[in-house]
Amino acid sequence: MRQPEGVWFKSSKSGPNCDNCVEVRDGQVVAVRDTKDRQGPVLVFAPASFQAFVAAAARGALTA
Repeated sequence: MRQPEGVWFKSSKSGPNCDNCVEVRDGQVVAVRDTKDRQGPVLVFAPASFQAFVAAAARGALTA
């Protein structure tokens, strides 16, 4: 799959050294990529699925 077009935003939780940084692009689909590998693989989600994932993570429902 080709990289989605649009503006990518670096996570506000990313540190200054970008050891674990991600970027997100919002639109008809939500795309997530590794900041260190911008030409690498991209995870693509339906907006509602990504919102559900973020809500679950925020409430601590995804801990191992």
